[in-house]
Amino acid sequence: MASLHILVCRITGLALLLGAVQTSAWGQAARPEPIKVPDAIAATAEEMKPYTEPLEHTSFRLEMVPIPGGTFQMGSADTEADRGDDEGPVHTVEISPFWMSKYEVTWNQYEVWGDKVDSLRRAAYNKPATSRDKVADSVTRPTPPYTDMSFGMGRENNPAICMTQHAARLYCVWLSAKTGRYYRLPTEAEWEYACRAGTSTAYSFGDDVAQLPDHAWLADNSDGKYQPVGKKKPNPWGLYDMHGNVAEWVLDQYAADSYGKPEASAKDPLVVPLTEYPRVVRGGGWDDPANMLRSAVREGSNLDWKQQDPQIPQSIWYFTDALGVGFRVVRPLTEPSDEEKAVKWDKSEPPQKDPEEGPSLE
Repeated sequence: MASLHILVCRITGLALLLGAVQTSAWGQAARPEPIKVPDAIAATAEEMKPYTEPLEHTSFRLEMVPIPGGTFQMGSADTEADRGDDEGPVHTVEISPFWMSKYEVTWNQYEVWGDKVDSLRRAAYNKPATSRDKVADSVTRPTPPYTDMSFGMGRENNPAICMTQHAARLYCVWLSAKTGRYYRLPTEAEWEYACRAGTSTAYSFGDDVAQLPDHAWLADNSDGKYQPVGKKKPNPWGLYDMHGNVAEWVLDQYAADSYGKPEASAKDPLVVPLTEYPRVVRGGGWDDPANMLRSAVREGSNLDWKQQDPQIPQSIWYFTDALGVGFRVVRPLTEPSDEEKAVKWDKSEPPQKDPEEGPSLE
């Protein structure tokens, strides 16, 4: 019994230690000074500018675009062609200002975290770790995949794919620690608001589907694979590939009837995810038909996205059958408090746990 008591105490101590690391990874009080990027500093929406966020110890950067706050009509009208039942009712939503990455996160940017490129380069060039590095290095990183998760379609400036929502969220935790600024996935409402960019048509450029190939990679023009980011026309707010190339993770739990609930019209709404499936992706991908790339289309994840994963248990990091799924990041103008993050913005259940690494930081 004494041995059992000692074991329990050790496990409890480990859990408390990991909890402390989690708090330091995104807690406001513990966060080191941000990287100096003057254009990233703004006290009001009027002061927001585009800026470039460096990923230290690498040549890679994230380009961030200011998205003005405002209200919009979320969902699609009954008259919209190919409309899904889960796209209504149309409801008014108010969105606070935020920055959004101009492009989907690329393999170059993703592997700085996933493959520890930053820490390996730091070691190779004998560079000391900054206070930000020390916090970022404590964030859990993915276990090695059992196969090439680009599936031969190319890496580098192509969008990173096949990650679970858990992996995309942990990338944001790492990015927040790495830069000293708070990043996360967009909510479903923020994503649609940014995609529409002030429009109310099926696509951000209008209703004429014949124009879609000028703005998006889809099944009809992608040559059977995703393409480098930023090669098509941007939407009116300067965001690329919001339609097609890869569908994008958002924070929300998917529920077909969520638009009909009163909380859907709250300011900055979020359906906090409390079950592993389904979670929402938006925008459609390179392997989708035109109707799946509309601004209002909603899609939920499912266990079939891991169908070819031969591991037992299956990975918490990768979706072997989600070759058309990636993500982009946002940064709110007003950073929420640690308490607000815990109950809303960073909350996700059930906790994901890698058998090889013990408790997760999420």
